[in-house]
Amino acid sequence: MVKSGKKLYTQNEFYMLTISVGGVLWEEDKSSITEVAEKELNLLGRHLDVLKVVKEQGPIGIIRLSQMTGQPQHMIRYSLRILEKDGIIKPSPNGALITDNIHKVIGTIESTLEDIDKKIIQLKKKLK
Repeated sequence: MVKSGKKLYTQNEFYMLTISVGGVLWEEDKSSITEVAEKELNLLGRHLDVLKVVKEQGPIGIIRLSQMTGQPQHMIRYSLRILEKDGIIKPSPNGALITDNIHKVIGTIESTLEDIDKKIIQLKKKLK
């Protein structure tokens, strides 16, 4: 049994709940108005974790990525699909590899995260 907030879950229930909300069990004391943003940030974090492993260990396959990141294979597959769509990685017979685009895309991601930081600061000011 796993306790989260005020509820007790079986291991299987806990796993299914975490999968359904992007890998994070939604606590009862959190606000639903921030739920989507948190899910998306967790998803971005997973994509970046996969990218980091591909960059350091590539070429690398889904099974090994799953083992190294602790994420289920279906989530790894999705992250690889997104990274490939963005031109950051490419498939090879031996597994995923980074592309020459990686530096440009990482720069774009860093810039976007800086913009998000600024937006978060603005949103916090609205709470005061």
